[in-house]
Amino acid sequence: MQKEAKARIKINQLLQGAGWRFFDNENGKANIVLESNTKITQKDIDALGENYQKTKNGFIDFLLLDKDGYPLVILEAKSEGKNPLDGKEQARRYAKSQNVRFVILSNGNLHYFWDLEKGNPEIITEFPSQESLKHRQQFKPDHKALAEEKIEADYIVLTQKPDYRDDPRWKDENQRNDLIQKEDLKFLRPYQLDAIYALQEAAQKGQERYLFEMATGTGKTLVSAAIIKLFLRTGNAKRVLFLVDRLELEDQAYKSFVRYLKNDFTTVIYKENKDDWRKAEIVVSTVQSLSFNNKYSKLFSPTDFDLVISDEAHRSIGGNSRVVFEYFIGFKLGLTATPKDYLKNLDPSKVSMQDPRQWERRQLLDTYVTFGCPSGEPTFRYSLLDGVRDGYLISPIVADARTEITTELLSERGYSLLVKNEEGIEKEQTFFQRDFERKFFSEKTNQMFCKIFLENSLKDPISGEIGKSIVFCVSQNHASKITQILNQFADKLWPGKYNSDFAVQVTSSIPDSQQMTINFTNNKLNGRTKFLEGYKSSKTRVCVTVGMMTTGYDCQDILNLCMMRPIFSPTDFIQMKGRGTRKFTFEYIDEYGEKHKQEKDKFKLFDFFANCEYFEEKYNYDEILKLPRKAGRGGEGGEPVKIDEIKIFKPDPLKTLTETAVGIRGMKIDRKLFEKFEETIKNDPIVKEKYQEGDIEAVE
Repeated sequence: MQKEAKARIKINQLLQGAGWRFFDNENGKANIVLESNTKITQKDIDALGENYQKTKNGFIDFLLLDKDGYPLVILEAKSEGKNPLDGKEQARRYAKSQNVRFVILSNGNLHYFWDLEKGNPEIITEFPSQESLKHRQQFKPDHKALAEEKIEADYIVLTQKPDYRDDPRWKDENQRNDLIQKEDLKFLRPYQLDAIYALQEAAQKGQERYLFEMATGTGKTLVSAAIIKLFLRTGNAKRVLFLVDRLELEDQAYKSFVRYLKNDFTTVIYKENKDDWRKAEIVVSTVQSLSFNNKYSKLFSPTDFDLVISDEAHRSIGGNSRVVFEYFIGFKLGLTATPKDYLKNLDPSKVSMQDPRQWERRQLLDTYVTFGCPSGEPTFRYSLLDGVRDGYLISPIVADARTEITTELLSERGYSLLVKNEEGIEKEQTFFQRDFERKFFSEKTNQMFCKIFLENSLKDPISGEIGKSIVFCVSQNHASKITQILNQFADKLWPGKYNSDFAVQVTSSIPDSQQMTINFTNNKLNGRTKFLEGYKSSKTRVCVTVGMMTTGYDCQDILNLCMMRPIFSPTDFIQMKGRGTRKFTFEYIDEYGEKHKQEKDKFKLFDFFANCEYFEEKYNYDEILKLPRKAGRGGEGGEPVKIDEIKIFKPDPLKTLTETAVGIRGMKIDRKLFEKFEETIKNDPIVKEKYQEGDIEAVE
């Protein structure tokens, strides 16, 4: 045998790793037999050859038995040089003769699992266990039942409160809204129903992968709950895996599913129920906890979940996380708030794969192909503009604030000053917006940012204090500075109200930062507000972050967002802006028992680096995107001065502050992102063919 293990050794290891046994041992009787249904001896195994070269036609059929000794799986093991699919039809005939539903085709390197009642062979990376196949055996997919299930607005409510129509409060129209609020009843909105209908229509056509492209704040988790109920109720799933990419989203999803579905189905977070997760119909997990040290392949069998839902799909199946998602066999649903229609070709001579924009583009393209939408059209789409038009979402008031220094940083000529080089000779050094808090540091500019924010921010309509806010910074070091400045201002403006907790840094370097995001949502970060006794709002008013509170973070009562950093990624811009678009009702019962209510009808977006202007006027949505001009060049074509960083302390007064309410048409980025691909691109025969084949590199 050569140094590298041949097919038989590899297949034996895969079988044993999944709990199958060639011989009786302390774990039980042998459950692998030869095709003649005779018990295997070591002599029989050795006689096969290391690469099945001693078998007829270079393959052998094994029968894998269930716990009662009946045939459960046909395993056709082939030599390494043969394609596992070559024996597909023979395996089908043999499986039918043995009344077996499942087939595994393998050459030691490439493996397929085939459920004869479900469709085509699917690639797997590990062999399924006996236990998981028994689970799968009870699973009878029925596309017809999936498509014909009646879904109406009260689909979730019928699980929450099946007898709601008999409740006197429902019958009295004057009390109906109080019932809905007190019981937290979740009726599906028209567009949410349309999303489910689109999936049913796709299922009727035999599709098993779906992608929902829905703007932030449109209730993707509620739609997911309805989809989960649909699959479980119609027998198209026995167990569902809901994947997220952040801890706060894991907690958020778990609480939502419990709230919506607990009367019919059990939901668990995997890491908190490692020993009894099989008792639940819905398992929620971060993709990181499963991918670490390849835990997914050690803890689960490919057939453990019949439906896998990927929240924020462009992130949770990116990079190494994809292998977790693809490991499981079954229906797949992707959810994303980030469309890919803005993605353009990058100049290949100027951009490497390490460039974040190339990575972002590749990631989103892969998302659409992964979920069976290579043409760029998702299964269902509902944009921010749709949400604003229908009255479900809110557009921002943009506060474009520029200081004297940032005005120059944003200009084509940049901000220039004389800097001494290593020889002590002064040369002109020029900086641009992307150098801020990386090579160029201005304490007075940061102070002015904070001052402008505090003086112009929206206030909580009940307590009158600064509305809950998120500040996005350049780096963790920058976030630390901004947090300190805001707390210093707060001490002067509101003596005795805060203890250096008006603003809190929420970044990955801060212990328990994930829990902080949850507490901020639940209005208990550092306790309750001191401005109004009994009012349920967080004492901490501002979370200062870099990227933690962007994708998928749900905090409906946010009133202010601050972009204290330049943004060049449309994805990042949309996600940050999306934190404020949700509607909310502020409520308070005073000491006399009187209820006070105020609807959130706006939020303010502070833009200190002309990001809105960039995506409205300068970002090219159609042409090849060149790399931005490199920073650090001084003079007219002269050599750059080699420096690590520059710190300045000169005053930086406000130069301009303009506020603009975004209308019903939305921002240009909102309109562009939800347009279809250019027809010339979509109809190009080569591009179309390569997309359908899933060949992303060829398309690029």
